[in-house]
Amino acid sequence: MSELVNKLSEGDHCVEISIRPEKTAKALQECIDKGYIHLKFTETRGGTDLYVPLDKEATDLGSSNFEKGTGIVKLVGSLTLDYIPVKCFAEIDLKTLSGKGRLQPVQS
Repeated sequence: MSELVNKLSEGDHCVEISIRPEKTAKALQECIDKGYIHLKFTETRGGTDLYVPLDKEATDLGSSNFEKGTGIVKLVGSLTLDYIPVKCFAEIDLKTLSGKGRLQPVQS
């Protein structure tokens, strides 16, 4: 397993949503509606930006209010990092568009 995947699979790490040109809860909702997010693990050397296709059934938007920018969203998606299939889990506070995240290698 790669050093990066190994590091991001051990415990929770600081993450933030990367949205351009405007970083808002409404913009995040639009990305979720399209089925993906851009997520940055901020504690790696230079940060690790990931494009995460979302698993809509596993993603939980229940305690969120995108209009007011409040609540927590629980995002889940699968991707490949350093040739290793992983699941990505992130809990994002809509007020700050940051939170905690982790990877979980997927055994094939």
